[in-house]
Amino acid sequence: MYKGQGPIRRSQLITPFGVGAMLVVKGGTSLISCGLDHWYERESGDASALDEGEFIIEEYRLQRLLDVHHFRLPPDFREPVRGSDVPNNNLTAPFLRFPRWHVCPRCERMEELTLTDRGRPRCSECEQHGRRIPLTQANFVAMCDRGHLQDFPWREWVHHSANPTCDKPVRYLTTGGATLAAQRVKCDCGLERPLARITEAGEESTYLSSNLERGDGDFSCRGQRPWLGTTESEPCERPLRGSLRGASNVWFSQIASAIYLPQGTATASSDLMMLLQQPGIAGFINILTGTGTTITPAPLRQQYKLLLEPYTDAQIESALLILNGGEAAEEKQEIVGENSEVAFRRAEFNVLRQERTESTLLTKNTPLAHYEAEIARYFSRLILVHKLRETRVFAGFTRIHAENQQKPEERKRMLRRTLAEGEHDWLPASVVYGEGIFFELEERRLREWEVKNESRLVQHLRPLIRNFEGAAQARGLREKNISPRFMLLHTLAHLLMNRLTFECGYSSAALRERLYVSNHQSAPMAGVLIYTADGDAEGTMGGLVRMGKPGYLEPVIRRALESAQWCSADPVCREMGLQGPDSCNLAACHSCALMPETSCEEFNRFLDRALVIGSLNDPSFGFFSLL
Repeated sequence: MYKGQGPIRRSQLITPFGVGAMLVVKGGTSLISCGLDHWYERESGDASALDEGEFIIEEYRLQRLLDVHHFRLPPDFREPVRGSDVPNNNLTAPFLRFPRWHVCPRCERMEELTLTDRGRPRCSECEQHGRRIPLTQANFVAMCDRGHLQDFPWREWVHHSANPTCDKPVRYLTTGGATLAAQRVKCDCGLERPLARITEAGEESTYLSSNLERGDGDFSCRGQRPWLGTTESEPCERPLRGSLRGASNVWFSQIASAIYLPQGTATASSDLMMLLQQPGIAGFINILTGTGTTITPAPLRQQYKLLLEPYTDAQIESALLILNGGEAAEEKQEIVGENSEVAFRRAEFNVLRQERTESTLLTKNTPLAHYEAEIARYFSRLILVHKLRETRVFAGFTRIHAENQQKPEERKRMLRRTLAEGEHDWLPASVVYGEGIFFELEERRLREWEVKNESRLVQHLRPLIRNFEGAAQARGLREKNISPRFMLLHTLAHLLMNRLTFECGYSSAALRERLYVSNHQSAPMAGVLIYTADGDAEGTMGGLVRMGKPGYLEPVIRRALESAQWCSADPVCREMGLQGPDSCNLAACHSCALMPETSCEEFNRFLDRALVIGSLNDPSFGFFSLL
């Protein structure tokens, strides 16, 4: 990393500056975040006092889901102190210079540097005339929807050839216009070409790929991965799209998250399980496991005598058995035909519905009788989550579109130059602590609403579902069950989050949703967790839990529903029809139901106030219409 020029927080190496992402540091240099091959290494190559086990974190459910050995916290930079042994000092996160093409602002000549060039390079042509003019990086790059990224093909574009033979200097010209047509690339051989339409793309091809060469041939992606420190190519036949390097669609992080569910049993408490998963002792256990040694309490006690003193050998053996087998204490409920994502959420749903008094999960069930009957009749449970632990894992990235049908193993391969196996197979993650409110809609009332309005709901949602299916087919998105129950819960969560930002002082970006939805006849789910979390081990300050208590929550719900009755953009918002990202919203806009995308699990799609409070023509259509 460029020392002293680009300090970033550890959590930013998960998102928004994870592997493959670009950022601009002080001085204007654009860098790209490197792959995982050289994390936890010093620039000098010195490996002394290096303990990678310190960064290891465990989240057994996500480890099984993502098929990795463990997770690691990003490295933090520590200055060495004379006379003191500072472990893991001088660790930096590797970044490389990208894009490589640079432009001289005076003579407009373009020069191609290397990924490892540092400092502020100067124009070689201007230096011959006694001028010291710093180069600036080109504003354009090229990418494909499989995640590859490369410099814009300047020389190929101006010569209309995938393999140009001319090696004369290329220059980047601007005429002062505000469009791409005003940007031109010119070769000293006399050829010149504008950049008009280089960012355009259709369903099957792009303007750049279809028009770079003369004739019928397409210029396809070169399969480059500069974040891995190489310009070598891998096979890729996807169309190439031009883009500004700062465009929002150049990089999307794929984050997998989980609420930690304590693994404690009658013989091994959850506190002991958490202790054995702390970075230091977990690293020691991983080392023993890697050597093939059968782990017993004796070596653990020898290394961590004081920590393990309160526990018996039998308890430690039981805890090690749970760790080895990954057995959890949560209620297990296997549903035939249920996909892995819903099954993953079901485990959390079953635990959040109950009171827990663990160090990482503290929940309290407030009897519905304590709430106003007018509000309480719509819910079957209202749980105050005083403390929770969430693990957020960087599981890969996409370009152009926020999601696609790439398999997890394909995304993992994009993060390393050398495929990792065994104990070296890990992903970066961060751990946050927070609080929240979990509520579950009353199932009987919800079923009655679904049955009573079945035909109308099908007709009402049909255009939205058709739009999403078209987008999914065009972009390879994963399948999704867009049911009235799902859209009702999702919209209600957004309305409540928007209201809570006024009531308890959190910013709209501080609150998040977690949806638990299933239409299964024998094991339905209709729950939402609204929570906030940060990196402090003590969690947050209790403001959200306070708003969930009787006397506080009822006004929040009532005002949220009242606000949803009339949006400041109505009647346009309600009557416009399909709107929002991918045209997958109905009555929902920035004035009523949309949230920051970091708060929403569905990128602000699948929202409709009509399912909550009814439509203009029929107010009784909504689930909460009688409130």
